Amino acid sequence: MELEGLKMSRSKSQKITVEQFISSMIPLIDMEKEAEISASLGLSSTRSLHASQKRGSSIFNLKCTDAQTGLMGKTLLEFQSNKGDVLPAHKFSTHDVVVLKPNKADQGSSSLGQGVVYRLKDSSITVAFDEIPEDGLNSPLRLEKVANEVTYRRMKDALIQLSKHKGPAVEMIPVLFGEKLPTTTKKIMQFSPFNKTLDHSQRDAISKALSSGNVFLLHGPPGTGKTTTIVEIILQEIKRGSKILACAASNIAVDNIVERLFPYRVRLVRLGHPARLLPQVLESALDAQVLRGDNNSLANDIRKEMKVLNEKMLKSKDRNTRRDIRKELRTLSKEERRRQQLAVIDVLKNADVILTTLTGAASHQLEKITFDLVIIDEAAQALEVACWVALLKGSRCMLAGDHLQLPPTIQSAEAEKMGLGRTLFERLANLYGEEVMSMLAVQYRMHELIMNWSSGEFYGGKIQAHSSVAEHKLWDLENVKRSSSTEPTLILVDTAGFEMEEKKDEEDSTMNEGEATIAIGHALRLVESGVQACDIGIITPYSAQVTYLKVLRGTEAKLKDVEISTVDGFQGREKEAIIISMVRSNVKKEVGFLTDHRRMNVAITRSRRQCCLVCDTETVSEDSFLKHLVEYFQEHGEYLSASEYGH
Repeated sequence: MELEGLKMSRSKSQKITVEQFISSMIPLIDMEKEAEISASLGLSSTRSLHASQKRGSSIFNLKCTDAQTGLMGKTLLEFQSNKGDVLPAHKFSTHDVVVLKPNKADQGSSSLGQGVVYRLKDSSITVAFDEIPEDGLNSPLRLEKVANEVTYRRMKDALIQLSKHKGPAVEMIPVLFGEKLPTTTKKIMQFSPFNKTLDHSQRDAISKALSSGNVFLLHGPPGTGKTTTIVEIILQEIKRGSKILACAASNIAVDNIVERLFPYRVRLVRLGHPARLLPQVLESALDAQVLRGDNNSLANDIRKEMKVLNEKMLKSKDRNTRRDIRKELRTLSKEERRRQQLAVIDVLKNADVILTTLTGAASHQLEKITFDLVIIDEAAQALEVACWVALLKGSRCMLAGDHLQLPPTIQSAEAEKMGLGRTLFERLANLYGEEVMSMLAVQYRMHELIMNWSSGEFYGGKIQAHSSVAEHKLWDLENVKRSSSTEPTLILVDTAGFEMEEKKDEEDSTMNEGEATIAIGHALRLVESGVQACDIGIITPYSAQVTYLKVLRGTEAKLKDVEISTVDGFQGREKEAIIISMVRSNVKKEVGFLTDHRRMNVAITRSRRQCCLVCDTETVSEDSFLKHLVEYFQEHGEYLSASEYGH
């Protein structure tokens, strides 16, 4: 089994010392930073502005169409293309750090301002700036993606702190490096659940988490209610009087926990740039809570007083009067800053749980705060170095994730090869196994035919489908007709023998036009049978195929709400129907990075009621793992040839 193979690949006794870890990570962080800067700015001499545009890391010929103040004092600027209704192809996504420049400015020229992408539509991009750029907004503009260097600085600072072996995590550090054994309370922790619908495996995991002394791993295969379990653990820990820091690698995962905690009325604070938060969690944000606090009201009164004095000073001709006013302004300014600080301290001190991204845990606002428990969600997708930013603030930790889904995204292939991508979750799973880990075993997403393949290949056949989903079909959905397209749970469309060979695009990414046409054709059949377009996702491992699929989608108005993305873009998501285009089709039978089995685990398990696999079975079956997948679909699903889609 895949799980056993991963465990066997590293002996349990294999350990790394704190010193070895720190000395190996420092150069790898630098390599990754350089790779990200190179990818985002295209700084090498051979890469021109034109190349940066082609790679999608710059958007040219923009006009500023709207400016709003809001979002806790930030300025939101909306940009549209000067050349047509739709933005050119790009690789920008929400939360990216960007700089705004005049359209024709040189690559290294200074920017008009730096901001964070707040909203993206086909026709516009909205960016949140701390303050409105002073000039230049009336002429043609461009946006460039930039590397967020703060992240790398914070990771390095965490390594320096880790080397000192001090602070609240002093007892936990040797356990996480295998120098001391983890501790647990011997008795099984009984608890009265806040959520009465928890299943047996969730209850067992919570009980084990509550009795853990230093470290606990929550292993959550796809669809098994990992976030539900995390929320219950947080509530139980608050009940015990714990102060908790809850983190994840991505903003969306942090917001997900905030949303799920919100109905329980716990005292929570969400740290982070407002542009990176979901609108529904904004009232939990630190800035919003500070604005509502007593100390901030006093700070506001002081600001009003300062405004009056400033006006008075401007009008006064007398030098002595102006000097006295300046003196008074300095005193008031000092008091205003103190009040602001007190307002922040009040909010953070009174919180039961503070939520932020991993690198957000290095915020100066948390400098003097220690925690009883640090929880890290998505831990199997987070760099271990990033985890330490948060871990150093607490005396116990809980990591939740699944090391059999996608690993962290790393820009530098060399740094990845040298160990940057090996996660703390996987390392501890290999070091201690079931001693500190519980796996959730009931899933609430997939039809059991979709689930059984993943369960057998990755999880030792231990996952069960909950009765509410085990046999659900597409045609059970409202207004969906039972048809040859909506009836099957698994569909394999085989392109072998139809001369649908892959090809490379300008960026050397792989695409397959024939497969894309079939994937769009199947989506169209589903929509014509009544499936809503927004309930369909098309996944493919290659960015060139994503781009081509989006072009084809643009020709069919009915499909505009079909979501198309890479496998990585779909991690943590689900759709009623998923269509997977595997792309690879060549005489050499090369399958490229499809050999990363975890990627295929993620792709298949995004689907709830139907999974359609489009591939050249002759090419992909060259890999034994993918051959098993093809055989599973042939045995348990509907086998179609490309000719049935008009090829």
